[in-house]
Amino acid sequence: MTDAHIWQDYPILPDDGTAGTLIGRVWRPGRGGDIGGPSVVAIRADGVFDITHVAPTTSALLNLADPATKVRGGAGERLGALDDIVANTTADARDTALPWLLAPIDLQAVKAAGVTFAVSLLERLIEEQAKGDPARADGVRRELSAAVGADIARVKPGSPQAEQLKQTLIKKGLWSPYLEVGIGPHAEIFTKAPPMASVGYGVEVGVRADSDWSNPEPEVVLVVNAQGQIVGATLGNDVNLRDMEGRSALLLGKAKDNNASSAVGPFIRLFDATFSIDDVRKAEVQLDVLGPDQFHLKGRSDLGQISRDPTELVQQAMGQHHQYPDGMVLYTGTLFAPSQPRTPGGAGFTHVLGDHVVIRSPKLGTLMNRVNRCDAIPPWTFGTGALMQNLAARGLL
Repeated sequence: MTDAHIWQDYPILPDDGTAGTLIGRVWRPGRGGDIGGPSVVAIRADGVFDITHVAPTTSALLNLADPATKVRGGAGERLGALDDIVANTTADARDTALPWLLAPIDLQAVKAAGVTFAVSLLERLIEEQAKGDPARADGVRRELSAAVGADIARVKPGSPQAEQLKQTLIKKGLWSPYLEVGIGPHAEIFTKAPPMASVGYGVEVGVRADSDWSNPEPEVVLVVNAQGQIVGATLGNDVNLRDMEGRSALLLGKAKDNNASSAVGPFIRLFDATFSIDDVRKAEVQLDVLGPDQFHLKGRSDLGQISRDPTELVQQAMGQHHQYPDGMVLYTGTLFAPSQPRTPGGAGFTHVLGDHVVIRSPKLGTLMNRVNRCDAIPPWTFGTGALMQNLAARGLL
């Protein structure tokens, strides 16, 4: 199967198409002496429309009162058909005279919650006990699952039962920092990437050349305004280097924040009559990894099994201790941790260059990316300063 066929086999839109309020960003090329740059767009049945006149950034748009109504009321300029823009986004030789998709976020802080599912908690313990060695993972997995798996799956973080389990595990010598955030009162919240660093649909995501154990992490990403209100959601791939984090929890930054290691998209679906926080709570996320070696990994993550409600995660990430005037997005974590051997007799799953990672949820559409090395992907150069200069030069500030 060619790259072109893979892109075409997974529809980018949600199952209900453009029934919801979908916003994104595209790079709009300059024309006739005009300067090109990032533009906020609405995805509609009849095409992709530039609505930058409503707000110059998605951050600013989401800080408006009732952003969904303003998106539906801001007609905008049609930039083209969605299929054509997607095709240009994924093309090996992109036509820079035509628009292409960007990540749908810009100035928002990019945060992530970790260890939010019992399965992911066990996998973090496995990484820790295996010291980042995938060859040891299966044996450690069996030992830990037998010792603590059932109890952890039933316990509510921060509850008296959690504290009792903590004391039991301490006596067994099994306590760890991952258990502290997995069942203790404080969730793990970390910075996944700086603002403007996330990549969007159809481009490469990066793994470090010095990593031997890398995984995708398919997640629902909450979109939050400056007041701490969840106003929508999107999909994310929290690319993770399990060997790095497994050697030491203090290597979390190197395991998580690398060139093109944060993918978000394809679009933000705003809360409206068709989509609410309850849809987020019951969201299912499907994962397909399609390798150049004909390997096909399938998985799923169900937010209904999350250990902390999405609203609680937001409250732990943002409030009197942390303010984000440009809003934030929050990866909610995943229960999917692939352990299927990639080769007969192999030590488990890890990415190979050229993997296509397909993340889909019925209400949020499809986020798809191809895996490459961080140092082989073009470096990130268009940051916050460049965005401000660009918007000012275009008369949008």
